[in-house]
Amino acid sequence: MISRILFAVLGIAFALIAVSAQSNSAIEPPKKANARAAATPVPAGEPFDGAPVEKMAGQCVTLETELGPIEIVMMPENAPEATRNFLNLSATGALDTTTFSRVVKGFVIQGGNLQTSEKWSEALAKRMTHKLPDEPGLVKHVRGIVSMARTEEPNTATTHFFILVAPAPHLDSKFAAFGTVTKGMEVVDAINQAPSEGEKPDKPVKLNRAVVNPCKK
Repeated sequence: MISRILFAVLGIAFALIAVSAQSNSAIEPPKKANARAAATPVPAGEPFDGAPVEKMAGQCVTLETELGPIEIVMMPENAPEATRNFLNLSATGALDTTTFSRVVKGFVIQGGNLQTSEKWSEALAKRMTHKLPDEPGLVKHVRGIVSMARTEEPNTATTHFFILVAPAPHLDSKFAAFGTVTKGMEVVDAINQAPSEGEKPDKPVKLNRAVVNPCKK
């Protein structure tokens, strides 16, 4: 009698175990649906993002203008972020087809106004909102220096740059000098002396293309 009861109890126990196993196998753990798809893709950076000073120091930019080329060697040790910004603008084609939209006779020519581009777009408009930190280095603002333009407010430089045709000591320790012209100052002078009304050229000279290459030794 006892053995029959024992077998009955064991039978019920095995039945319960079987039901429990069947029940558990039917319940799947929740899936992480769309876990990867929900991740926002990281946008590709610009060519010189994260580039060390040593790499940027070996780069030269040629501004191919309507009046001839202007060759510029970078000075990232003085203004690394301004240099990086200018190299990225040149390497990505953002400066292509823009004009030198401001000239001050005997002082500067100014370029980098992306609104003058024949390829003006939302992307270029967004690019002009990227503000740079001030980098007032020790480089003197003499003839041929390339520096970042900004408003009177600090840290407002974006894409505008200027090239000096004469010394401007009042700009020293205030503006970020990031390059110097090695060839083509005659082109800079020609742009500076072209007819203008005030600081606005009658016919702004176009920058057809900006090209970045390792400097020739």
